[in-house]
Amino acid sequence: MAGKRVGRWRVAALQMTSTGAVDRNVRAAEGLIREAAAGGARLVALPENFAYLRSEESKLHFSTTLDGDLVGSLRALARELGIHLLLGSIPEAIPRSRRVHNTSVLVDPRGDLVAVYRKLHLFDVSIPGKVSLRESQHVAPGSRPVLATTPLGRFGLSICYDLRFPELYRWLALHGAQVLFVPAAFTAYTGPFHWLPLLRARAIENQCWVVAPAQVGRHSRDRQSHGETVVVDPWGEVVARKARGCGVVSAEIDLGRLDRVRRGLPCLAHVSRTFRPLLGGRSRSGPQPRGARQRPRGKGGGSHGVA
Repeated sequence: MAGKRVGRWRVAALQMTSTGAVDRNVRAAEGLIREAAAGGARLVALPENFAYLRSEESKLHFSTTLDGDLVGSLRALARELGIHLLLGSIPEAIPRSRRVHNTSVLVDPRGDLVAVYRKLHLFDVSIPGKVSLRESQHVAPGSRPVLATTPLGRFGLSICYDLRFPELYRWLALHGAQVLFVPAAFTAYTGPFHWLPLLRARAIENQCWVVAPAQVGRHSRDRQSHGETVVVDPWGEVVARKARGCGVVSAEIDLGRLDRVRRGLPCLAHVSRTFRPLLGGRSRSGPQPRGARQRPRGKGGGSHGVA
């Protein structure tokens, strides 16, 4: 994607309490997106399952495609507002399958699809009396990491449970990621203990900005999310945070700060040669690795996959 590089820009991460009511969720998301854009955000990031968050006990009643009405309406909104828009995740229909992908979609200010990431790690966890979710019952995993290059910087995409797998983020960092996105619906049980420490760890060890828009509160009788939407800088400092309630979390992304942190403490350049072949990585930006390219299915304008 062509365009002059921007060193400082404002990001907005949205905190929502989505349910199984798609139309109501989308209206709420659109209102928050407009609020964020009016506040000067160049990129607005939605949480995981922003349009549809079902009860764990219910069947999957909604799915969509990259060329469907849901993505189409939000592409039009990004174009209207002149912003990058990260659709935290949508249930993307898979042809001839009863399962869907949990898919994150990045849209540019022209309304074009820039990158599509399908969640790699699925949340199949049962802690007796605390939390029991089996994502793989309805969701199929993706097959590769995704790095998107935009005029605002190089973005590493991920979703929720991916946060517990540091090798994904190290791969993204070694291939040039500057901002890591973690849209999530982290459980209310694990969230108070693990959510923020893991986000700060991913920022510190990879010397990246981390933007984490989150679901919050009770979605149904059997499902509740922790919340705590945050933006973390490459030193691990939380620069913006919203613990409870729905709303907009905004912060300035300064890529110059990232450069200063990496020059002063050049950890990525010091990754042992023993491990580098396993990660397929390099210590600085370079040609895009073939494995990261993931073309969207369906129609879509502009540059696809990794640009």
